[in-house]
Amino acid sequence: MTSDEQIVEARLDGGLAALNIGVDDEQRRRLLALVGLLHKWNRAYNLTAVRTPEEMVTRHLLDSAAVLPFVRGPELLDVGSGPGLPGLVLAILEPSLSVTLLDSNGKKVRFQRQAVMELGLGNATPVQARVEAFEPVAGGYAQVISRAFSSLGDFIALTAPLVAPDGEWLAMKGPAVDDELAGLPEEIAVTARHDLAVPYEDGRRQLVVLRHRDVTQA
Repeated sequence: MTSDEQIVEARLDGGLAALNIGVDDEQRRRLLALVGLLHKWNRAYNLTAVRTPEEMVTRHLLDSAAVLPFVRGPELLDVGSGPGLPGLVLAILEPSLSVTLLDSNGKKVRFQRQAVMELGLGNATPVQARVEAFEPVAGGYAQVISRAFSSLGDFIALTAPLVAPDGEWLAMKGPAVDDELAGLPEEIAVTARHDLAVPYEDGRRQLVVLRHRDVTQA
């Protein structure tokens, strides 16, 4: 094992411990393999602005893993998934979760498919489609998550037909979220805001949970 690989493994292990997330050997292997695959493809296809495996652990894997306590499934739709984040990480960490990865970018969805195949993830399904043209599962999704998909208002408007009547939106956001919350439709209510302490990351991250207002008042 090279010193770089040792650094990557130490950062992953330390970060998961800080998040109180326990993994078995197979989950750990898959997470490390995902970093390696992302780094390899990124050099050819420019999937992410994050260049080094060490930073990928922090800004992609641990950032995605930080929302695990708030994901309940059983079905999760990851909208604007890009190279499969946070969906692939959540699928690895919670095998009982059924994750759909939705993105319109062909090269990113090709990466998702390669990752699902190489990692042997039977609970993750990549889909290449625009949000507006995507047909949801019958009854909609229990949770729809977004890590880097447009503004909060656009996220809600575009995915409204995809969320189950009693479902939730999970929006991973930065410090500017307060401005975006001001423009939400009246029928949408914020039910929770969780500060996400991402290990080795100084920037402020937050998970905003939203529902249809009539559900919150029922």
